[in-house]
Amino acid sequence: MNWDRLDRELADTAGTVSVYAGRLDAAPAYTRLPQQTHYAASTMKVAVLGALYRAADTGALDPDAPVPVENGFDSAKPGAPRFRCSPSYDNDPAVWARVGGRAPLRWLAERMIVRSSNLATNLVLGHVGLPAVAAVWALAGARDSHTGRGIEDFAAREAGIDNPVTAADLAALLGTIVLGTEAPGPLASTAACTTMLRVLLDQEHREDLAAGLPDGTRVAHKNGWVHGVRHAAGVVFPNDAPPYTVVVCTSDHPDGGDPDAAARRLIARVSATVWATRRDLAPVPTPPS
Repeated sequence: MNWDRLDRELADTAGTVSVYAGRLDAAPAYTRLPQQTHYAASTMKVAVLGALYRAADTGALDPDAPVPVENGFDSAKPGAPRFRCSPSYDNDPAVWARVGGRAPLRWLAERMIVRSSNLATNLVLGHVGLPAVAAVWALAGARDSHTGRGIEDFAAREAGIDNPVTAADLAALLGTIVLGTEAPGPLASTAACTTMLRVLLDQEHREDLAAGLPDGTRVAHKNGWVHGVRHAAGVVFPNDAPPYTVVVCTSDHPDGGDPDAAARRLIARVSATVWATRRDLAPVPTPPS
């Protein structure tokens, strides 16, 4: 595979594009700006998922216990008023239909991933807490990613409290979950990692990374998007090659009248390119000293 050709295409693309691609148990085969920070958008929900199942492992939380579904949350900015989510900024009416009632944390966590519900995310985050999410990033080996606030916590955002991620850290987090399904790892038990993998495999938003794969290909992934940002991070399970990770983060990616559509197409092209070389994802050689 001529990775130089992909590198030239991405260098000519408007905005900032970061990529990490490689097998789970090896150095990456291709990277581009892997430590460049981007606003996380909904990719931070994977770390929240990890925090829930770590808490379930220790008995600190029961994921099957129903909790109140309320639209009101404490801001990460000290002294700021509580904030609310907007239904128009969400992707899952099923969670909003439960407002005023109760729902199990497990169900909320699934909706947080498969439909990318912001309301479900803030509800789960309220129970696990930001320190638990920070622990997930640290245990996965993340260097530059953290979760400082919930979604739509605009007072915290204006105070500089944010949710940065990098392609390398998202790859590390997903890899830790998937490898944890085969043997106990630092993040959670084998059973918990297996449950998280199943949730990620059920992802319903398949218009970017999954769009670059043949129909029926198993891929455990999470994407995220806001104005000017589109990311996708996943682990692909080919039938004829070892599983591999592919992460694409794009920021400030204008192209014609629909920048998000252009970013989706770009991520699909990168995904297809990595798929084409899935049998030979050799690590990047270390230059001689």
